[in-house]
Amino acid sequence: MTSSTALRLEKITPANIEAALAVRVRPEQEFAVDPVVKSLAEAYVHPGKAWPRLILDGDRPVGFLMGFFDIDWYDDGSALRSGLWRLNIDAAEQGRGYGRFAVESVAAEIRRRGGKEFYVTWHPGEWGPENFYLGLGFRPNGEKAEEETVGVLELDGWTSRHDSAVVSPSSSGTGPAWSPSAASSPADGAR
Repeated sequence: MTSSTALRLEKITPANIEAALAVRVRPEQEFAVDPVVKSLAEAYVHPGKAWPRLILDGDRPVGFLMGFFDIDWYDDGSALRSGLWRLNIDAAEQGRGYGRFAVESVAAEIRRRGGKEFYVTWHPGEWGPENFYLGLGFRPNGEKAEEETVGVLELDGWTSRHDSAVVSPSSSGTGPAWSPSAASSPADGAR
């Protein structure tokens, strides 16, 4: 487990885009998560709601996350949701607490924006992230997004080890947004 004092998020910039693009999950996990390049393309074409961030341990890139905020989940105005769209922890860096830090950082940002629920989706299967999300307190809500399970974490009363997560000043604010009519969505979750 890594010390949280060295962990931080950075907004994707020209200075760190190559580091973000170099993040690769294990080959057996590729079915469950799209590559960083797809996330950045989606963030670019959906400005306003997506929140792409590089995860750093000190100055070392260890992963990538993309949160989403207040998306129109059903494209009818009935449900605005926030959560984790994508989570990629580099194959060489897994098992060290970086995924937990990423989830806790997105939870903190959702809370900062006044949100009470945190949504994520996952592919079922041996190499999928279901046990990871269930272990953090997410519960399936009975919905499916494409072939993925939709999970929700009620943030009221949920505490994390990183509620004071180090989020660099460049990481706050909104990033690129989401359009529910897009082919790949936050409902694709941590894909």
